[in-house]
Amino acid sequence: MEFFVDKDSVVREIWSKGDTILFIFAGAAAEFALNKAVDWLYFTGRLPSDPLGRLFSTVNYSKRIVFSEKQAAFQVIDRMRDIHSTVEKNRGSQIPDWAYRDVLFMLIHYSIASFELLERKLDNSEKEEVLQVFLKMGNRMGISGLPVDFPGWSQLRDQQMQEDLLKSHYTLDLYAQYKRQLGNIRYWLLLQGQSLVVPKRVGELLNLSSFSLLRPVVGLYKFCRILKIDWMIKALILPKQYRSEIKGLDLKTATG
Repeated sequence: MEFFVDKDSVVREIWSKGDTILFIFAGAAAEFALNKAVDWLYFTGRLPSDPLGRLFSTVNYSKRIVFSEKQAAFQVIDRMRDIHSTVEKNRGSQIPDWAYRDVLFMLIHYSIASFELLERKLDNSEKEEVLQVFLKMGNRMGISGLPVDFPGWSQLRDQQMQEDLLKSHYTLDLYAQYKRQLGNIRYWLLLQGQSLVVPKRVGELLNLSSFSLLRPVVGLYKFCRILKIDWMIKALILPKQYRSEIKGLDLKTATG
């Protein structure tokens, strides 16, 4: 049986750990809010009514693809494209290709940044491996203008940072919804977590501190994982309604 991602791939290692995925989620929540095409997510009404649920949906789709057999992964990707096509039809216009690329680039960046924060530095070949997995997703979706290698991606990523991000009324509204859903303390923790993984450009636009008070805590958290009491920390910082989703993010043994 052929899988979409090889069993020994670093991508499976990254996406098998719930805490790493939470940082991917936190970073994406920041960058989603700044993207110039975020109005598309407002069109259906799902994003403003439940922004955290919408982001969990995006992350879960990605995780399903990473651990699926190749044809099953293609079915998930095709389903994603069909959903977006329906939205385009209802709105009477097309989502620009650069917007699809931006989301793909987010997943690449935050997969690497989050894993390096909590685990270890990736070498160039491993970063290339992460890129190629997500390029397979992008190519299946028919996204144009994708790079061929990691240096090419880095160049396009820098360009995207400058051209496609904007602090708008959508940004302010989304962060207001984050705060409403999380409450003051958890919202503060979200901001501190975002500071650890977002690119400099994102941090500047959102006025995030260049120093996160969570950085010293990361080492303590790693120690708690060794003692297998990290679940206590997650239970304290996560809203009750999302704890089942969080538990589902941990994959002790990669399926397939």
